[in-house]
Amino acid sequence: MGTDVDGSPIDGLIAGFKGFRAINYEKQAGKLFAKLAHEGQSPKVLLIACSDSRVDPAILFSASPGELFVVRVVAALVPPYKPNSDFHGVSAALEFAIRDLEVEHVVVLGHAYCGGIRALKTMENGKVQDREFIGPWVSMADQAVGNIPLTDPPCRHEQAAVRYSVQNLLTFPWLKEKVDKGQIELHAWWFDLDEGHLLTDAPDSEDFVRLV
Repeated sequence: MGTDVDGSPIDGLIAGFKGFRAINYEKQAGKLFAKLAHEGQSPKVLLIACSDSRVDPAILFSASPGELFVVRVVAALVPPYKPNSDFHGVSAALEFAIRDLEVEHVVVLGHAYCGGIRALKTMENGKVQDREFIGPWVSMADQAVGNIPLTDPPCRHEQAAVRYSVQNLLTFPWLKEKVDKGQIELHAWWFDLDEGHLLTDAPDSEDFVRLV
């Protein structure tokens, strides 16, 4: 997306869409989207990522339309299984991806400089958050992140939150059943904005290890 010097952000969006259309419709005669429209989507990967504008999954993984089923939410947090009459956006998307799209992989992607995890650590430090929804949302990871000293590098807090979300995935019975049968693989990843590396959880390591 780009803008002229005097252009607005919305002008940039429109210009970006024109570029997208030129590549995906005019040059390719809309073949990919025609196929997706008529045959439906069949992504193999559910990717749960943070809402942060710096970590767009489609850009990070050079994914084409239809390849990723993406859920983006503050701090990439997955709440535990709790079916009731409340509103459950993440759980609803998870249910659709697992039970209807039948994805084969679920990736939880955390990242450096996560504002949601920073807000959680700020609350643990005794500072009041003047927000209605962010505090209660990120507080779900307090048990996992709160065990890590505030003086530790922020990456350890962020990676602990990713592990927490992966653990919560296993509280969904219809997901755990598929994991136990080897029909779904779970992945815990963390993106290093400073170095541009992708790290993964390692069973025998306290910290995540470099994947790419």
